[in-house]
Amino acid sequence: MILTDKKILEGIKNGEIVIDPFRPECLGTNSYDVHLGKYLATYKDAVLDAKKHNQVDHFEIPEEGFVLQPGTLYLGVTEEYTETHGAVPFLEGKSSIGRLGIDIHATAGKGDVGFSNTWTLEISCVHPVRVYAGMPVGQLIYFLVDGEIENYYNRKQNAKYNERTIRPVESMMWKNFL
Repeated sequence: MILTDKKILEGIKNGEIVIDPFRPECLGTNSYDVHLGKYLATYKDAVLDAKKHNQVDHFEIPEEGFVLQPGTLYLGVTEEYTETHGAVPFLEGKSSIGRLGIDIHATAGKGDVGFSNTWTLEISCVHPVRVYAGMPVGQLIYFLVDGEIENYYNRKQNAKYNERTIRPVESMMWKNFL
């Protein structure tokens, strides 16, 4: 079951959902709009290795925007820090972003109950397109959880993305091989 605007607000009031900053005008009928943060990152190496910690270069999106190029994976980040303690958050790209040929995630559209951080975006595009920090880029949709939760993401010892950040985070797949 997807939470409505009223249920999202109720979750915020009782602390089950945290969105910071929260802007009431970004609340839709059954979703919340999130925005592109000011940092992007690209991988340093042309060939990535799943067993290796692949390093990234972070850079700030200038005021005049930044032109994304096809064939390059950009890691972005949401302006919004979120926490979800009683629902499963799903991040989907806004249709306006899709109509510009931008994908904001390759596979990681679902968060876990207990996820507490900004969202790293896996951005790609089909033709050059200029993006700006602060532009609406996605929407969070919340699904009700049925049953008790034993293993919240933010309490897992092996959770790889718990460190709070305002920058995109590179893949930590290499930690699965330790």
